Amino acid sequence: AAAAGMSPPELCERVSGLFRQALTQAAVSFTDFTRTSEPRHQRAVRHFWGALHDGGALYKGSYEGWYCTPEECFLPESQLAERRDAQGRPCKVSLETGHQVHWTKEENYMFRLSAFRDPLRQWLWDNPHAISPDPFYQRVLGWLEEDLPDLSVSRERSRLQWGIPVPSDSTQTIYVWVDALVNYLSVVGYPESHGEWWPAAHHVVGKDILKFHAIYWPALLMAAGLPPPERILVHSHWTVRGQKMSKSLGNVTDPAACIGRYTLDGFRHGVPERDCDDYDEKVVKLVNSELADALGGLLNRSTAPSINPSNTYPCFSESCFPKIVDYRGTKAVGRASAEDYELVASVASLPLQVASYFEGFKVYKALECIALCVRQTNSFFQRHRPWKLDRKDPTEQLWLDTIIHVTLECLRIYGTLLQPVIPHTADKLLSRLAVEPEERGLSSLTFLPRYNGKPCPFEGRQLGPDTGVLFPRLEKPRQHQID
Repeated sequence: AAAAGMSPPELCERVSGLFRQALTQAAVSFTDFTRTSEPRHQRAVRHFWGALHDGGALYKGSYEGWYCTPEECFLPESQLAERRDAQGRPCKVSLETGHQVHWTKEENYMFRLSAFRDPLRQWLWDNPHAISPDPFYQRVLGWLEEDLPDLSVSRERSRLQWGIPVPSDSTQTIYVWVDALVNYLSVVGYPESHGEWWPAAHHVVGKDILKFHAIYWPALLMAAGLPPPERILVHSHWTVRGQKMSKSLGNVTDPAACIGRYTLDGFRHGVPERDCDDYDEKVVKLVNSELADALGGLLNRSTAPSINPSNTYPCFSESCFPKIVDYRGTKAVGRASAEDYELVASVASLPLQVASYFEGFKVYKALECIALCVRQTNSFFQRHRPWKLDRKDPTEQLWLDTIIHVTLECLRIYGTLLQPVIPHTADKLLSRLAVEPEERGLSSLTFLPRYNGKPCPFEGRQLGPDTGVLFPRLEKPRQHQID
């Protein structure tokens, strides 16, 4: 703040504005946006501190160790490395972040973290999905096998005036992480009305702050007489060509620039379990093949005037595609092949499969399943070559309509399931298929009802206006040649 020539509150106001702006650009909606400087939060923190104090979880003691100011925490020797500073003098830095640490000794309030090893273990054993994905759950269990020293939960006020003073001790400031974590409670009305939401809360956190969320926070909650959150969902980091992003290397990625380059929907990709490498050629290839070619190409081909001149959702013929109980081993029935029955079975099982993966925070797995079905549908369309069928022949017309009906039904399922991930593209797709907003829910999603002898509300409906290309192909990055 001093370097920017402004007060800490002014600086925080500016940075907070940047976060709000980024969320708006990324189409991330929120019901509340809280900050630790708000009066409701400060009141909640003081009450939470009082609960810790009254429960006997706090005591005053002298603390010393290697302190990392940017991370606001003490680090054990095992998490440090020897380096040289800008002047070439030997120094110690955090292995995780590279930030320099300094030996610090001061009198603080301490939290009896060591007393919560067994309760924390029991909580995790009783709730194996409390922390996911599983590698992070295992990591937390591993930490609980190591030393669990008591936690310093305040700082000398003379050194840290930006923060909430300890109630009844104006010489101390409440440790920033204790203050910040209480945000989860203050935003749901703690200490009066939080019971409506707590503990049915899911935290989404980066892997670098896992210890604060999965050990310190649950222990603090237990000490204050509250249960831990229902789930902690952990995500990994983006790397650039295998390297961690850092300001010093200058390899940081600007989300606004990415949205401009890949579009908002193309910007959304990644796997939570492991670090994902982010570089232009990879993203362009993925977005072009999955969105522009596979999904967009299928929509264009199945709604083209040459294939569907009436621009309607055509009828399904049970005689061309009769229902069979067990498709395995079936060679062909009517005009449908064994692969066609495999496609119908795959897409019919997709909504439950995708919902299960979404619930388990495995969005990428859900997308893999959808992408596989999209490829199967493209193969179905290509296999039967509807453009070769003779419209003047009534039996050929029935089969042509059935091919298009099955393809549009598949696209309707994909569009509905993809709404949380690529909202704009999904909306464009569903609008082209004339699926009304009230028909886009996941709970009542049924595939190909006519195959099961039930009426299809879309049959015979006029399709929505042609909005052109569903997803524009991204240009490949320019190759720079140095002569």
